[in-house]
Amino acid sequence: MQTGAMANPTCALCGQQADSEDLPLTWVTSLENGRQLVYCDRCARDNVRNIETKLDSAWW
Repeated sequence: MQTGAMANPTCALCGQQADSEDLPLTWVTSLENGRQLVYCDRCARDNVRNIETKLDSAWW
């Protein structure tokens, strides 16, 4: 019995949605100010240095 559909993961930068409820393997998760954010593969590639240095996405 399902209690409700989960939303597909959505990129915190560009708004792209994943095709399913499962997070794609190529997407990146980030914990910023106590919130878990996800980034699509394109945004992650474009900002990999900022992600690795743990720079908040507000500075990207």
